[in-house]
Amino acid sequence: MLNKYNYLCLLFKRVIELKNTDLTQQNMNYQEIVDRINDFLAEDFEVEPSAITPAATLKETLDLDSLDYIDLIVAIESNFGFKVKPEDFQAMHTIKDFYDYVAHRLNVNVTA
Repeated sequence: MLNKYNYLCLLFKRVIELKNTDLTQQNMNYQEIVDRINDFLAEDFEVEPSAITPAATLKETLDLDSLDYIDLIVAIESNFGFKVKPEDFQAMHTIKDFYDYVAHRLNVNVTA
């Protein structure tokens, strides 16, 4: 479990990343969203890229526990610049649901 110092360091790092992120995500298309999500799933969550398919389930593919969901929320916020409510994950079962959620929040047409 994170102590206060480590948590503050992580939070500060994410704020800096968010500040340095191109916040013109509204100009992203669906494929750019998919690519960015796949990249941080592979890098930050060490998911094998070949396992990241639209039909793959979040829980089984990512093997997420409750702390991982918090990390996933932070990753979304830092990569896409919007706040996520933890309860939003209740409706997400597949990685495609995850793509579509981000696209919807960024007002991008879902075309895949």
